[in-house]
Amino acid sequence: TCTQATRLIRVVCTSLLLFCASAAHSQFAVKRPMKSARLFQRADTGMVIKDFSLLNVDGKYLKLADFKEVRGFIVVFTCNHCPYAKLYTARLNALNTKYKPLGFPLLAINPMDSVLYTSEEFIDIRKKALIEKFNFPYLQDASQAVARQFNANHTPQAYVMVKDKRGWVIKYCGAIDDNGGHADKAEPFIVNAIENLLLNRPVSKPKAESIGREIMYRQG
Repeated sequence: TCTQATRLIRVVCTSLLLFCASAAHSQFAVKRPMKSARLFQRADTGMVIKDFSLLNVDGKYLKLADFKEVRGFIVVFTCNHCPYAKLYTARLNALNTKYKPLGFPLLAINPMDSVLYTSEEFIDIRKKALIEKFNFPYLQDASQAVARQFNANHTPQAYVMVKDKRGWVIKYCGAIDDNGGHADKAEPFIVNAIENLLLNRPVSKPKAESIGREIMYRQG
């Protein structure tokens, strides 16, 4: 009958609308697929790091080559929202104060996806650096290319590297120290590594496990 045909048409149309809505939702859901940092190979000492250019909170792009008179760098991947990273502001300032004059300036790099974490947008990165009075560059790795080069897995995660004929070579990777809550009770891995290097000695402990907020990488 006409009534039955009308009902059938309505059911078919409703089904088609639901299918289209579902497909559209799926399209947007996979528009920004993410990959866990756990899927990436762990960073290792001896890796050679190529120069990079990242936007600093002062609005200027910064490269390793801009530092003419350095022996190496302390590189720390960090972010705004990680509770563990928040414990280290004073210690990072202290590291830069002590070791920048000795040829090992500190660079902090934020590799977090600002779409996934809105608190990691550049304006928020800049605000954090001003409020917490960072005395070191705080760089945004918007493409996550630099974090991928280091095989960074989470924040905070630290590296010490020196220059040789191959380029910038990682000599230490891992935790800043082993006690986020009590700096006075911590084993200072970064400090120990740099002190070894300043004496032209091998780093006695080139790796240390670190914990923190996992970096979620964009695919593609």
